Order: sequence, then structure tokens, then C-alpha cells
Amino acid sequence: MHTFEVHRMQPATASTNPDEGTVRWSPIKSLWFSGFLVVAVVGGYYTFNWTAVLVAFAFTVTTLCLGHTLGLHRLLIHRSYDCPKWLEYVFVHLGTLVGMGGPFRMLYLHDIRDWAQRHPSCHSFFIHQHPLWKDFLWQLHGDITLKHPPRFVIEPHILNDRVFRFMQRTWMLQQLPWAVLFFALGGISWVVWGIAVRVTVSIIGHWLVGYFAHNTGARDWHVEGHAIQGYNLNRIGLITMGEGWHNNHHAYPGSARLGLHDTQADPGWWALLALRKLGLVWNLKLPADLPHRPEVKTLAHPSGVSPNALCPATSLPVTHGFQPDPVRPS
Repeated sequence: MHTFEVHRMQPATASTNPDEGTVRWSPIKSLWFSGFLVVAVVGGYYTFNWTAVLVAFAFTVTTLCLGHTLGLHRLLIHRSYDCPKWLEYVFVHLGTLVGMGGPFRMLYLHDIRDWAQRHPSCHSFFIHQHPLWKDFLWQLHGDITLKHPPRFVIEPHILNDRVFRFMQRTWMLQQLPWAVLFFALGGISWVVWGIAVRVTVSIIGHWLVGYFAHNTGARDWHVEGHAIQGYNLNRIGLITMGEGWHNNHHAYPGSARLGLHDTQADPGWWALLALRKLGLVWNLKLPADLPHRPEVKTLAHPSGVSPNALCPATSLPVTHGFQPDPVRPS
């Protein structure tokens, strides 16, 4: 497999490439986000109370940790661990509640970006290389149409799963049962904060992490031949549920652990360890369990400690000659 290949993205023709494309306004995407934003700002102001804020905070942590990073990212997309099917459904449902799409849509959004970034060059939409305001408009209000796109092929056991198909068809409507529950328990303020504020904060937060994780931070790894490098956001690993360790993820995308150093806070990994003790997850993959990637090179660590010592699993040979790149790439 070539370094740029992602198994769900398959060449359609000899001209398939991630460079040629047009970014256009996406009405559904834009109106979905804008609607929640207006309700969150206006409704959040008029219905503010600390109980509602606490509900929003708790549900945001739950959907982002158990749903987005454990359910959608580390499990459905990368299969970095195993669990019972019922638990996978619960996690993926919680991930859908984050508000960015159903399971099939999230597979596509992740893999088309991953596939594009693994090429020597790609359209700037995929690598967040524009000013913050323009990237905000592109990512939260637009979509890209490639001139020569790859074929998107989902594994049959996922594509034909009736529960996943239901989640994909009804991903917007899945907020409603929770809205009814919140209204019954705490009134309209719980609905505004537990649904609208939470979804708005989650979508904006996801975009911001993606933007900064491809523009600034520290790196322990360099992936040769890729259009963009990921960066570790050292100060926000905790609030990103571990997703801020993006340089680690670019190097070892199939690892269930994103924060490879003990000082790299990774709540998603902590949750997996707790679930493993309960017997609910198993076969947690670490870098040493993954196929060797010769394009992944070890950088000289600014602390003088080799990244190979950061996690017992990262036992890849050190390749000298690279230096950390803590600034935005040119």
C-alpha cells in the first residue's frame, strides 16, 4: 500500500487526485450550524442558569469522549480496539449527537481528508492553510467538490448494518429524544443548553482543533511525502479528549492511544483503560501493534528524550536529521 492510500478511498480513474476541486456553499451544512448558533447565542443568554450549564458541560464531555473520539474516531474509523456490538452502537450514537453527521458521513469526511493529506500536495481545503476567518467559512459553511474524486467504498459489514443505516438516515432527528428528555427534566433551558449550546460548541471546537493541529504546535514525528504535518497541541490535550495530540495521530493513526507520553493527557485512552478493566473493550492497539511505516521519521525531541521512550510501544528506529518544527509550515 502506498503512503497516500486510505482503504476506503479507491482510485476511480488514472486522473484521480486531491488537488483539483471547487469549494462551494453547502446549504444544509451552513443552515444546520447557523440555526444552532443563533439558538445558542440568543436562547443561551435568556435561559442561562447554572444547572443548565452543568447539564451542557456533562453531556458535551460524554458525547465528545465516548461518542466522537471513542465511538466514531478510534473505533468506527480506525478500529483501534474491539468491544461488544451493543456498546459500539451506543458510542456511535453519542458521536452522532455531536452534530457533524451520521456514521457514513463521518467516515467519508475523515477519510477524504486523510487521503488528501497523504499526497505530496492537495487542495488547501483539506489542510487548513488559509486565514482563520476563511477556514471558518469553508469548513463550517462549505464543502469541496473534487474534479477527479476517488471512489468511497465502505466495508459491507458497516454499510449493510441496519442500525448504522438508521443512524445515517436520521442523524439530525437523533437530537429530538434527548431534547424531549431534557425538557421533561429541566425545561426549556436544559434543551437550549443541552442541545443547541452543546452542538455549537462541539462543532466550533472540532474545527478549531483541526485548524491549529495543522498549523502550530510541537512535533515528535515527521511523515515524509505528506502535504501537511500534524502538530501536538500540548496545552489542550485534556479538553480535546486526546484529539489534540495530532502529530502522534498522523504518525500512528491506528493507535488507540493518542497521547503517547505519560504527560500527554488523553481522556479517551483513560476511558478505554477503565472499560478494559470492566471487560467491555479489548485488543487495544498501540504503535508497536501496527504495520511499520517507513515514511514515519523520529524528530529530535526538544527535551532531549527520544520519542521512542515516550511509550513502550513506539519501538521504531530513530532516524536522525530532522528538527522539531513548532511553527506554522510554509
